[in-house]
Amino acid sequence: MMRFSGKLAGGVAIAALVATATAALAQDGAAARAQPAPASTPVPAPAPKSSDAFTQAFPQTTVSQPVVQGGLRIDAPLVQTWTVAQAQQLVSVIEGIGAEGLDPKDYDLQPLKVAIASGPSAELNQIASQSFVWLVEDLRDGRTPMEARTQWFVVDPDRDANPSGNVLADALKSNDIAGTLAKLNPTHPDYARLKAELAVTSDGQVAKRKLIRANMDRWRWLARDLGSQYLITNVPEFQLRLTVKNKIISTYRTIVGKPGRTATPQLAETIEGVIFNPTWTVPQSIVKGEGLGAKVLANPAWGKRNGYVATKGANGYVTVVQQPGPGNSLGMMKLEMPNEHAIFFHDTPSRHLFANDFRALSHGCVRTERALELAMTMAILGKGATKQEAVAISTSGKYTRVNLQKQWAAYITYFTMATDINGELSTFKDIYGRDAPVLASLDKPRVRNRSAAPTSEVIVIEDDLKDT
Repeated sequence: MMRFSGKLAGGVAIAALVATATAALAQDGAAARAQPAPASTPVPAPAPKSSDAFTQAFPQTTVSQPVVQGGLRIDAPLVQTWTVAQAQQLVSVIEGIGAEGLDPKDYDLQPLKVAIASGPSAELNQIASQSFVWLVEDLRDGRTPMEARTQWFVVDPDRDANPSGNVLADALKSNDIAGTLAKLNPTHPDYARLKAELAVTSDGQVAKRKLIRANMDRWRWLARDLGSQYLITNVPEFQLRLTVKNKIISTYRTIVGKPGRTATPQLAETIEGVIFNPTWTVPQSIVKGEGLGAKVLANPAWGKRNGYVATKGANGYVTVVQQPGPGNSLGMMKLEMPNEHAIFFHDTPSRHLFANDFRALSHGCVRTERALELAMTMAILGKGATKQEAVAISTSGKYTRVNLQKQWAAYITYFTMATDINGELSTFKDIYGRDAPVLASLDKPRVRNRSAAPTSEVIVIEDDLKDT
């Protein structure tokens, strides 16, 4: 049995983690088999673009002419026929929407009441449909406009999975306006926890209420359901959770990016493999900028002692790769998580830094304590290796990639109020200053025709790993 930073990384410890996670998955699978098979869902297609003009956003023709998108799916129209009783249900939902951290003033409540008083009409259909669709957009996608989501690079699948017109059609067909909208809420327990906290926070606690609302909205930015098994790290908390069906199997301290240019961005990616005993390709800022390439080429023996191998191409371009070993800057593992920002989870030889309270010290990537334990657990649960194979690979000293048959979702999030690893609802320091634009957006009128696409900016962070 091997040990890693004073913690068991094989044998009993790994077996216990795997057994706990496997039991959670099996329990969920049994529950799923007990339920009736869900109806098949249509293939999602891109949502239609919004228009500034009301008549373009809610054309009369859509009442009787469904829109066919790319031949893949028929989306229900954005304006449909309402009864007075259904519209009155909608009024009740809007009047109570503050419980979800939203503002009734955003949904044209008074015009809706006036239209109801006039009885069934085309005007009632338009106004009620419009208010309902706005509620769908905010509950499904989040109220915060993209320009207020700093370094947010997550593509939320909910818009395609639940098109606004289809949700509207379901609500009117079932005659359950409130229940249909409630199905859009995030399933993660933290959303319900924040909602409960909002309910017991007095109106006089303005700052606290706004912070709760902002963090409730952050859950809506993500997929409604995060999946059956995933990693999720909350950057300001400096913690990573290995989670199965929203049950925390294990937690790990993290080291995240320094505030400023190397702050860790918010991502939702897929872990495809686990690399044991990784190599590290040294960034050019060190190879060239700090002269490491020239030093290794001039003194190969020194380079070998420090694990560096330098290669000079015909064009004079020098690359330096640090070989696997206890001094490797990536430590003993990295999780293969392809993304255009070059952010991933990895080990570190500087494990003493996990004892610090403030751990925003890296150049963007997320360094993880007990990383070998995490890597082995994921390799086994992902059925890329047996327990014996995982231990043998990790101790081989050789670069080895273990492909996962069952890939893991990985979420890098930023919550300044959330449930901590002890189960308590806590606030965390806004280390990157990302709260301010979100809080400011709550004081402004709802942005009606906003983009659903995250920023196209790409932040590629070269984690030089040397100075911390």
